[in-house]
Amino acid sequence: MRTKILSKLVLSLGLMFVLGSAITQLHAEEDKVPIITIHSTEEAVPRGKPGAFVLDMRPTLMFGGTYVNFGVSGTAIPGVDYVPLISPHYIGQSGYAVMLVQTLPDRRAPAFRRSCKVVVTLEPGPGYAVGEPKSAQMTIEP
Repeated sequence: MRTKILSKLVLSLGLMFVLGSAITQLHAEEDKVPIITIHSTEEAVPRGKPGAFVLDMRPTLMFGGTYVNFGVSGTAIPGVDYVPLISPHYIGQSGYAVMLVQTLPDRRAPAFRRSCKVVVTLEPGPGYAVGEPKSAQMTIEP
């Protein structure tokens, strides 16, 4: 009887040790948050054509991705010069995401046509850190 109780106690302690080690390793992995960076695929995009920003996450997450917050600025007007971009953007398990920027045809008079810029700046959020470069820009040509 004592032997059974003692063996169950040893087994329970062994299981607690194994589980405790696994939890400690999970917490150590959580401390290593991925770093997110951004770059533009093209410096200038003709009006009416799509452009893109590429988000890069290193290291990648083993079981899924993350949502990344960003802000948009520049001289281009959302809804007039390009289709508005909505934050956050999802980066999948591959570690890469493409943020398409669909430029719009210019409906203004020819005298007002000029190039304008779209600037996307990454913002901090839960589960990731912002690296360098943290912003990228694209010029929309007339």
